[in-house]
Amino acid sequence: MSKFQSDMKKIDSHQHFWKYDSQKQSWIDDEMAVIRRNFLPEDIKKEFNKNQIEGCVAVQADQSLEENNFLLNLSREHSFIKAIVGWVDFRSVDLIEQLEKYAEEPVVKGFRHIVQGEKDPNFLLRSNFLKGISSLKQFDFTYDILVFPHQLGAVLEFVKKNPNQKFIIDHIAKPYIRDGFFEGWAVLIREIGACQNVYCKISGMVTEADYTLWNYSQLLPYLDVILESFGTKRICFGSDWPVCLVAADYSEVVTVAKNFASGLSVSEQEDFWANNAIRFYNF
Repeated sequence: MSKFQSDMKKIDSHQHFWKYDSQKQSWIDDEMAVIRRNFLPEDIKKEFNKNQIEGCVAVQADQSLEENNFLLNLSREHSFIKAIVGWVDFRSVDLIEQLEKYAEEPVVKGFRHIVQGEKDPNFLLRSNFLKGISSLKQFDFTYDILVFPHQLGAVLEFVKKNPNQKFIIDHIAKPYIRDGFFEGWAVLIREIGACQNVYCKISGMVTEADYTLWNYSQLLPYLDVILESFGTKRICFGSDWPVCLVAADYSEVVTVAKNFASGLSVSEQEDFWANNAIRFYNF
């Protein structure tokens, strides 16, 4: 058993920035009203300093090309934004031209589609989307998988159809922790974790549990499955700030990760906190 190493390099592999817009952020319901405001780099810097976070991966929160420009502009002003996960329409006829454009921006490392919001449970397997995904490898772009547990069957087929593409699962695929939903999620996560081209972010867990009553012991069985399935070389720390604020402040989310990491060796902790994210996103 190791202990948490406070002085090691730490990267937050998953956070968002936005200027609050009631239409763009319409997913923020009344229960999440605390995040109905602007969240910009200056808001997170003090949390980084407090928790010794060196840098972050900024992930799209709006499905638009304007979102990419917004994040790019922020990255030019704030060097702690080490990587951007943007958005493109993978079904677009001019996808290659868009990817060529973003390949000229070194900070843009990958893309994401908000698949959890798609009504089609097999959205990931549609031929036009798969064709678009197959174009990422030539530019060395990554892809973040954002889904709910009921979509994991499609995810398993999706990653197997693209064995040479680098994927990372956001928020451990958002299991319904507050409902005690476990086995149905765990079975498929183990199968997906067996695919060596897939990583997983340990992020977003507190908001899948009860916002006010969650505790670490509720999260531990899920963390154990992720560690068993992906090992220590394919897991990354992510805060999911500012979404996490509906259930926990930044330091509380870091504490969850510290508790988890304390059972790892020093080198494994270094991988979890920074090296795996740096290797996956190539920065």
